Amino acid sequence: MSMATMIQAQRPGTALVLGATGGVGGETARQLRDAGWGVRALARGLATETAQQAGMTWLRGDAMNRQDVARAAMGCEVIVHAVNPPGYRRWGELVLPMIDNTISVAQAQGATIVLPGTIYNYGSDAFPVLKETSPQHPQTRKGAIRVELEHRLQVASGRGVRVIVLRAGDFFGPRAGNNWFSQGLVKPGRPVTVVQAPGARGVGHQWSYLPDVARTLVQVLARRDTLAPFAAFHMAGHWDADGTQMSAAIVRVAGRHGVRPRVRAFPWWLLRLAAPFVPTLRELMEMRYLWRQPLRMDNARLVELLGAEPLTPLDEAVEATLRGLGCLPESPVRAKVLA
Repeated sequence: MSMATMIQAQRPGTALVLGATGGVGGETARQLRDAGWGVRALARGLATETAQQAGMTWLRGDAMNRQDVARAAMGCEVIVHAVNPPGYRRWGELVLPMIDNTISVAQAQGATIVLPGTIYNYGSDAFPVLKETSPQHPQTRKGAIRVELEHRLQVASGRGVRVIVLRAGDFFGPRAGNNWFSQGLVKPGRPVTVVQAPGARGVGHQWSYLPDVARTLVQVLARRDTLAPFAAFHMAGHWDADGTQMSAAIVRVAGRHGVRPRVRAFPWWLLRLAAPFVPTLRELMEMRYLWRQPLRMDNARLVELLGAEPLTPLDEAVEATLRGLGCLPESPVRAKVLA
């Protein structure tokens, strides 16, 4: 037996990651690779038909093209559906056709679908504690699409497609750009001098560090043969009990690097003025209810499966995120040693 054959035999399987150039998809692809999976990734802008990069096989193609997805998924045991429309635009036109392609290909291949989920499925009637069985009455257009997306996956699970959904709080991480942390709290590419807090003081909020989300997905996948055809889990992540702890962590971490940011309220009033003219800002305004009431994810089902949820200490996670976003000076300031 050749060395390549032996390595292949020892692998847990091969996974296709749709959305591997994004935050959650890219992190999941790297974590799968590091866990020994063979990883394929679909990318629209690839210069060649295929390329080997960073221990993964990249294939040129589009998640909107069913033939591209089928070609990339051939022989895969898992399809990670972490893809979003380019620039997060045209959700209503693109999101559901993409999940339909994934479902069709997974059914033909006998592959398990993995969906990184969000809190946007839920309306305020489900707060303050979100369980997997909580009612899903979304209050935003994107939330309604997410609910329909998961509904189609649940229907597919009745036709023999195995599905894993892992819902988590607001994402943050060193390589993630489209989230509240990087678009609301700080400004990527410059030292953090101001932290804009979207929530009201005293209102708890749920955060999830993307490397922890990806690590959790990999661990759940290792147990996929024991799960129900449609298996949903919630991550507890980092619970900001009073709405100030994430901002305080940013201030602490920045202080170690000689930067003293001040915390101020997020300018919702400015969004309200601009929202009628800018679709993205209008969608952000729709999400304000998530910052006005406390919401917390109940991870009891996940802990029952894994024993413990992967959790990076908050300051460590925030430091890695700020560094990855280019919000810290090159070297931390060394603390003075008292004689």
